[in-house]
Amino acid sequence: MNEFLSISPRISDILAAGGPVVALESTVITHGLPYPQNVETALAMEAAVRSGGAEPATIAVLHGRITVGLTLDDIERLGQLAGSGTVRKVSRRDLPISVANGEDGATTVAGTMILAHMAGIEIFATGGIGGVHRGHPFDISADLRELGKTPVTVVSSGAKSILDLPATREVLETEGVTIVGYGVDELPAFFARSCGLPVDVRMDTPAQVAALIKARRHLNLTGGTLITVPAPDEACMDPQEAEDAITQAAREADEAGIHGPAATPWLLNRVVELTDGRSMTANTALLQNNGRIGGQIALALSQLR
Repeated sequence: MNEFLSISPRISDILAAGGPVVALESTVITHGLPYPQNVETALAMEAAVRSGGAEPATIAVLHGRITVGLTLDDIERLGQLAGSGTVRKVSRRDLPISVANGEDGATTVAGTMILAHMAGIEIFATGGIGGVHRGHPFDISADLRELGKTPVTVVSSGAKSILDLPATREVLETEGVTIVGYGVDELPAFFARSCGLPVDVRMDTPAQVAALIKARRHLNLTGGTLITVPAPDEACMDPQEAEDAITQAAREADEAGIHGPAATPWLLNRVVELTDGRSMTANTALLQNNGRIGGQIALALSQLR
């Protein structure tokens, strides 16, 4: 066992028995929403995973120790630290820093993938992955490279629509990532149901996805798989409304010189303002929906074993 890794006893027992577990990230707690909505959203996503038939494992670095399966107290403490600047946003490059310095760290999509794989968890549910930033083609999220090298299946609503989605789609293709449309033929656009880009294959049931994961394993392919799920119909935004808000937010970010790691949270918050909270409603709904579907896929995969 890795000396820096701590897995909760319940999750450890389920994994040992080949049972269904779904990893969840922690940046939604510390870098996505204000307190107490961040804690409420994290707990709602855990409940959604359970409703799908699996055990949730929220992941973070706590005082330098990688922790798989946060307690309610852990989530509450991280939630209260949101916006304080004391919790490091942890991707691949940041993990050794956070561990060596004994810091608190919230895992991104890439960071969660690495630690889920380390713990032996195949399925990871999130909202949206990172990608290529609009107008900044060399500003590419580490999430895309991680999907190309780490064998974890990520259930999301595609890439965040504040990004350059065609360019993000091209990078995923270059990285050899299979993109599955869950019940859809086109790539979801996070807040909206579609962005007009094709997926590699459509699948309609958890059993079909589980069979794909099993095939990837047997082929010894090292990369991950991206399962894209549109937000529930009742929470989806009008595509043009979403695009207009994103375009304005991206222009304002450029004018203010906001780039790099600070860009995504700033853009998402600004879109919430410009849409009078409708993007937040869609975001919350898709997080829970993805958690539930992730749980269903994890259950189907455990039954294949």
